[in-house]
Amino acid sequence: MSAHRAIVRAGGTVSVATRPTPAPRTGELSVATLCAGLCGTDIQILRGLRDDPAPVIGHEGIARVVAVGDDAPAWCTPGTLVAVNPTHPTDPGFLLGHNVDGLLQERTLLPAAALTGGMVVPLPAATDVGLAPLLEPLAVVEYALGALSAFAPRTLLVLGDGTIGHLAVRAARRKLGEDVRVVLVHHTAEGRVFSRSLPHHADLLLTPAELAAARPAGPVAALLATPRDATVAALEAVLAVAGPDLVVDIVGGLPHGARTAALPGLDLASVRAANCGGLPDPPRITTTGRGVRLFGHRGVANHHLLTAAAELALAPGHYRDLITHETDLAGAARVMRRLAGSRNRVIDGRRLVKCAVRINDREDA
Repeated sequence: MSAHRAIVRAGGTVSVATRPTPAPRTGELSVATLCAGLCGTDIQILRGLRDDPAPVIGHEGIARVVAVGDDAPAWCTPGTLVAVNPTHPTDPGFLLGHNVDGLLQERTLLPAAALTGGMVVPLPAATDVGLAPLLEPLAVVEYALGALSAFAPRTLLVLGDGTIGHLAVRAARRKLGEDVRVVLVHHTAEGRVFSRSLPHHADLLLTPAELAAARPAGPVAALLATPRDATVAALEAVLAVAGPDLVVDIVGGLPHGARTAALPGLDLASVRAANCGGLPDPPRITTTGRGVRLFGHRGVANHHLLTAAAELALAPGHYRDLITHETDLAGAARVMRRLAGSRNRVIDGRRLVKCAVRINDREDA
């Protein structure tokens, strides 16, 4: 294949375009995406909330190795099923789908840093590719809940009703214990109605206004799975209702230098950036002047991806319905244009949680 199709950002919109397909050089790797997901950060890029430069986005998915350059490890041969860990823990030059072209294309050339940095993760041949869009976000949830479990919370507050929020609700008891009370806080009343219709939902479904009147039983853990322009407000909402026996994980992004008067002098973005790609392990946690423990993280370690893959293989029915839409490259470009121009998450008559993009369906892709 000397050319391939890709969803390309250009001229303020996205469309399917043909791109040249370079052969991998020494240390590089070419993969064919089988199925990829559209992520909340992708939507933020489309809406101009982030300035990531890659013209091809997409960092959630499963691919098959097509060609390898010289010096590839012995396991990395054509036909191998892989996931790509999108966030390099020590090399900011590799951030898949952000500053390196992502997976929403028929062929993706991965730079040498991906292999030398161990960012390409082989998967079992029997992996359910249809669940690929949930793999990386579930790995994020594995990281978050694993860190929060050290504090033995009685209540878990999940703010944000996107993919991460819904996955956290479903994985909470497995990671935090059967007795934990799970509360999901939605952006809108319509989101709460949707959540209630799902086969697996939180013990308590609230809107932000209802959270303000809640008094969650402590100890309380909060997971903020919000867009970067809503994360500070979500943190302030949690601080207003919980006592000092509170630990907060900032999963959602933050603007550079983000602060809140509720925690004077604290650079929230720096707190989140202190943990990257699973390092350090355990994560670095800040204790604020009011006794609240606060941390965040960007990316996951490979073992989080493999744990998530094992969980999806063990209980696929527990998660599969969160893939609410499935389409091809052209359909995904249409969905992306809709989401870029509107905050309305209803696409084709159904609320979008996770969109699966089937790109290469052939076994020999």
